[in-house]
Amino acid sequence: KMVTVSGVLQAGIATPHSSYPYGTYATLDGVKLSNANGEECGGTLELAFAVSCNSVFAPLGVKLGADRLVAMAEGYGFNHEPSIPGAAESTLPAAAQIQGELDLGSTAIGQGQVLASALEMVTVAATIGDGGRRPQPTFALESPAGPGPVVTSASVASTVRKLMIAVVREGTGTSAAIPGVTVAGKTGTAELKTASTCSSAGEEASAKEGEAGGSSSESSEACKGASSEASNTDAWFAAFAPALHPRIAVGVLLVKDGAGGATATPVARQVLEAGL
Repeated sequence: KMVTVSGVLQAGIATPHSSYPYGTYATLDGVKLSNANGEECGGTLELAFAVSCNSVFAPLGVKLGADRLVAMAEGYGFNHEPSIPGAAESTLPAAAQIQGELDLGSTAIGQGQVLASALEMVTVAATIGDGGRRPQPTFALESPAGPGPVVTSASVASTVRKLMIAVVREGTGTSAAIPGVTVAGKTGTAELKTASTCSSAGEEASAKEGEAGGSSSESSEACKGASSEASNTDAWFAAFAPALHPRIAVGVLLVKDGAGGATATPVARQVLEAGL
């Protein structure tokens, strides 16, 4: 959503004060794309970003369009070899390969075929902290890499910074708050399974057990609540601090460990506190 909101702001599609209806899902290509745990959210863009509202950001991704979304993501470093030797490349499909509203909306909220590393997401955060210019990560402290390419305008970066501050002050990232320090951040919760996948698996197991004269209760229980199980999501948090004059940027990925705001965010706070 950091990438998507950058594109939306740069294209003039919305401002932090733009308002959106409250809902528990958005309908794209006739399919319901739900908010985390079916939560209802909406309101201003600032609030929707603070609570990570899928039902607002997926349709915004559709309005932005695949070309502009992919271009912004590539500006932030996706589909490019990282400057750290051996680091995994973070990718998303080419614009021409993103077909339909559902595919585009899913990509805009970091789902679909998006593959990101913790290094990539901290680079996104650091780019915002550096006023829209992407840094070039390096292990060589004695000869740091020079400034990277300009990804977005200083004005857009400043606005996204304010949105990220609101995440920590009043949104999903409050566990990253540090007394006396303004922290800017963004949580992420990446689903590893979908309800439809679980449903299909359950139906297949039920059919097989039915043929054998057995019961499908065990497979149904295995699928029950799949969307809320901690092991069904990767937990993310990317942040920088102090927000107005950043000294440290942090990216946290906890595999199969629940929601970003619950598990990854406190880890980021510990690292920021130690570094500062």
